[in-house]
Amino acid sequence: MPERTLAEICEALGAEVHVVGDASRSAGRVTAGDLLSFVMGGDSDGAVWVTIQTHLNVAAVAVLKDMPMIIIASGRTPAPDLALRCGKENIALVTSGLSIFGTCAALSSLGLSG
Repeated sequence: MPERTLAEICEALGAEVHVVGDASRSAGRVTAGDLLSFVMGGDSDGAVWVTIQTHLNVAAVAVLKDMPMIIIASGRTPAPDLALRCGKENIALVTSGLSIFGTCAALSSLGLSG
């Protein structure tokens, strides 16, 4: 499976970057979901996470699952405390104007698997 840098992912989505995160990291997989327990229980370790959730608990799940990037879809805006925590944890936090489906389709076109 090909890996893409976080910068390549942002460019492909036309994403707005709220937190840069660790620019040296890349990802080859994507997970999508809004139910935090579903994401925590799934095979999402190291994956980019696409969600519409914007609250602080999203960062806790991303830390637990060693996710390099959170993509908030559908043009939603992250809560300030989420951005602050992502900065402290070195997790990239970006927003996409695309729907969850559109975001995942764009990531799939980059070769990322689900």
